[in-house]
Amino acid sequence: MPTQIACPTCKRLVDWSSNPYRPFCSERCRLIDLGAWLNGQRAIPGEPLGTDSPDESPPEES
Repeated sequence: MPTQIACPTCKRLVDWSSNPYRPFCSERCRLIDLGAWLNGQRAIPGEPLGTDSPDESPPEES
């Protein structure tokens, strides 16, 4: 029996090996998930980024 997984968006069980949209069940669910990341509804936890990144600081004088 093929491995079945639940779609992270709609929770529908889908066959893993024959699904071109894995881990999603369809392109629709894949795009819904992408939209959630782009809208900021999903994020990877971590420390906030400061505005003084090494690339933006002025060059040091010698």
